[in-house]
Amino acid sequence: MDKFVDKACKGIEFLIALGLAIMVVLVFGNVVLRYGFNSGITVSEEVSRWLFIWGTFLGALVALREHGHLGIDMVVGQLPVIGKKVCLIIGHVLMIFIVVLLAMGSWEQVKINWDVTAPTTGWSMSIVYLSGLVFGVLACGLLLLDLWKVVTGQLSDDQLVMVQESEEAVQLKQVLDDARKSDKIAGARS
Repeated sequence: MDKFVDKACKGIEFLIALGLAIMVVLVFGNVVLRYGFNSGITVSEEVSRWLFIWGTFLGALVALREHGHLGIDMVVGQLPVIGKKVCLIIGHVLMIFIVVLLAMGSWEQVKINWDVTAPTTGWSMSIVYLSGLVFGVLACGLLLLDLWKVVTGQLSDDQLVMVQESEEAVQLKQVLDDARKSDKIAGARS
């Protein structure tokens, strides 16, 4: 299952890169045409905005898979293994609840905006809200998979804290550890 999810994430990363490339072409091409030839690409702004929204939701999905979202593990990191498991289970249940609410709300918006057309493309505005629905459903699947791994004991103890600290926090922790080591060395000498 993990191999399938990893391949799917690689495909999503490709779609994000493709969307970004299309955005660059549309926006840059529109600027060149506007200032150089007094014309432009009519759908440029709208399609670029939609691609940005989709890229954000898909990128959040990949980050969720890679446990790349920032977090603070100051308290959880000090807990025993059972405490880490309980916190991880509670956190995942809450996140599942939130993404289910997001998916349900996005589905309602898709239905409401199905017949509403965008001003320049004429496409359905439900395309925008579909990104939230796709994210909600797929994120719920990823969270359930992680929750299953915790409950069945498939995660090692060091995998129980599923957050990434900011680079500054990691550097601060390293400086503090170095200071503690030098204090211990100085205390041993005296």
